[in-house]
Amino acid sequence: MSEPIRVLVTGAAGQIAYSLLYSIGNGSVFGKDQPIILVLLDITPMMGVLDGVLMELQDCALPLLKDVIATDKEDVAFKDLDVAILVGSMPRREGMERKDLLKANVKIFKSQGAALDKYAKKSVKVIVVGNPANTNCLTASKSAPSIPKENFSCLTRLDHNRAKAQIALKLGVTANDVKNVIIWGNHSSTQYPDVNHAKVKLQGKEVGVYEALKDDSWLKGEFVTTVQQRGAAVIKARKLSSAMSAAKAICDHVRDIWFGTPEGEFVSMGVISDGNSYGVPDDLLYSFPVVIKFKSLICIIFKQNKTWKFVEGLPINDFSREKMDLTAKELTEEKESAFEFLSSA
Repeated sequence: MSEPIRVLVTGAAGQIAYSLLYSIGNGSVFGKDQPIILVLLDITPMMGVLDGVLMELQDCALPLLKDVIATDKEDVAFKDLDVAILVGSMPRREGMERKDLLKANVKIFKSQGAALDKYAKKSVKVIVVGNPANTNCLTASKSAPSIPKENFSCLTRLDHNRAKAQIALKLGVTANDVKNVIIWGNHSSTQYPDVNHAKVKLQGKEVGVYEALKDDSWLKGEFVTTVQQRGAAVIKARKLSSAMSAAKAICDHVRDIWFGTPEGEFVSMGVISDGNSYGVPDDLLYSFPVVIKFKSLICIIFKQNKTWKFVEGLPINDFSREKMDLTAKELTEEKESAFEFLSSA
C-alpha cells in the first residue's frame, strides 16, 4: 500500500459532493491501492448535515479511507493537501446580477487560494468546480502565487461528456466509441463544443464525426446549443442542478490528472491560456484540448509529476474561430470584473 494522500472536497454537504465522495473513497479515482485521508469542508451552518455525510462515509466501511475529517476551518482543511476539489461556491440567486455573483465568489476563492498558498503542499493539484468555474479558478490561482499556475484547472469535462453523449445518441453507439471532442472557452452558455477533430468508432473503424453524421446543419446548430444549454435543461426538468453527471465528470477529470490520458486521446480542461497556439489571449482560464503525460523517465519510475500539455496544430475553421473568440471575450470581461473585486476584497 502507498502512503495516504490528502484529498479535500469543499461544499462537502452539497448534492454534487454527495454523489462524488463514495467514488473517491472506493478507489475509482486514485486507484485501488491508494489510501486516502478525505477532508470535507463546508460553511458553519452546514456542519450538522456534514456530520451526517461523515457518518455515511464511515458506514460504507471503505478500506481505502484511512481517515475522514469534517471541518468548517480553512487552516484545518487545506493543510498538507495533495488534491483540492473546490466544489463549493455561492450559487446564483433569483434576481442576482452576474457581477454580484462574481463579487461573492471572488471573496470565497481569494480566501481559499490564500489558504492553499499558506497550508497546502506546493505540488497540490487544484480542481475548481464551483461556478463561475473558470474565473473562480483564476482567482484562486492568483491568490496562491507560490503554487504553479499549471496546477490549477477547472471542470469543463461535464460539457465534454455531454458532447460525447449527444454524438453517441445521434449515431446509436456508446459514448466510449466517441473520442476527441473539444470544449473551448468558458463553462457557460458561450462555450463552444467542437467535433471537427472528433472520431467515432463505427463497425470497428474510426471515422470523423462530420463524415459519420453527414449532417453539418445539426452539428453547427442544435448540437452546439443542446450542449451549451444542457445544465439549464437539467434544472428545468429536475428543479435541481446536475449532480450525478457533475460528480462523474469530476472523477474523470481528476483520474486523468492522476493517471494521464489514454494514448491517442485528448480531453477538455480549463487551464491557464499562457503560450497557447490558438490565438486565445494569455492569462485567461480557458478550456482547451489537452493531453496529460509524465514529464520524464524518472517521473514514470516514481509515478509522479504528470503534466498537461495543449494539443497543438489543430486546424481552426472560420466557424470555430468566431465561437472561440466569443467565449474568450466573455472570459476577458469576467476576469476584468473579478480583478476589480479582487483588489478591493
